[in-house]
Amino acid sequence: MKFNFGFFKSLAVGSLLATSVFADTELTVYTAVEAEDLSRYAAKFNESHPDIKINWVRDSTGIITAKLLAEKNNPQADVVWGLAGTSLLLLKSEGMLEPYAPAGVEKLDSKFVDGDNPPAWVGMDAWVAAVCYNTVEAGKAGLTPPTSWKDLTDAQYAGHLIMPNPNSSGTGFLDVSSWLQLFGEEGGWEYMDALHENIARYTHSGSKPCKLAAAGEIPIGISFAFRGAKSKAAGAPLDIIVPSEGVGWDMEATAIVAGTSKMEAAQKLVDFSVTKEANEMYNQGYAVVAYPGVAKPVEHFPEGLIEAMIPNDFEFAANNRARILKEWQSRYDGKSDPK
Repeated sequence: MKFNFGFFKSLAVGSLLATSVFADTELTVYTAVEAEDLSRYAAKFNESHPDIKINWVRDSTGIITAKLLAEKNNPQADVVWGLAGTSLLLLKSEGMLEPYAPAGVEKLDSKFVDGDNPPAWVGMDAWVAAVCYNTVEAGKAGLTPPTSWKDLTDAQYAGHLIMPNPNSSGTGFLDVSSWLQLFGEEGGWEYMDALHENIARYTHSGSKPCKLAAAGEIPIGISFAFRGAKSKAAGAPLDIIVPSEGVGWDMEATAIVAGTSKMEAAQKLVDFSVTKEANEMYNQGYAVVAYPGVAKPVEHFPEGLIEAMIPNDFEFAANNRARILKEWQSRYDGKSDPK
């Protein structure tokens, strides 16, 4: 089998070749899953399906979503495995997903499954917003720990705070969407105007603010809780703060891209994605997973976080995504990291 390596090289993030060159079928899988997890996922899937090779195309949520939308009339992906549920709702509304009920889907928590029969997408896990607070660097700067989102607008935090850009990061978008839900449309933008005054920069990765806080490069990073717990377990001097107003969240989900010519292989991958075995892998990166009874306690995961998850209006987030992102960019993009 001869590969067109120029094609793979042209992809911004490249592709990971999961199995041998003798695989019968290749699937192009778009994902926003953390890069270090991809080879592990593929290896486990290939234990039962060695004849299917996964070619990963990996980037942050916003970039993968935009890429899929740009390719609407000429799809390049066969499967999306690990993209924000709000993005998949948008793709569903555009008629870009092939409905499919994977074997065993009835075993999942129903809030992780699209309500249509057959479902257009199935959830994997959920990630939840939190604030990563470096106690050492904050102490050097004379800061006091925030307890709420609104605390972060205090002048003491000016230049000491980073968060993800919602145009590229699913974590950034769930933050913005949750603030608009918590504070109302007008109040949400007023809040973000005030927060912007204290932001040093906006990153394109949802995990990066917490990674930078863990490394001591910034005292405070708005990120997601599991990344904070992982960094704290590795020895970083972090407190993981759950803001008192409540926290936004989103789920990673999987779907078949409409128009794929490799339907049988795509269905096998989606079947695998809902298994208990797959959910046990998700639990290594996320504290909340779709398969009930699988999730194990996560060291340093903040108490009360699950209870603080807002009743997220996914339809609002998906239906207003383009408008929200355009407004955010017009107001705040000047502090974003270069692309």
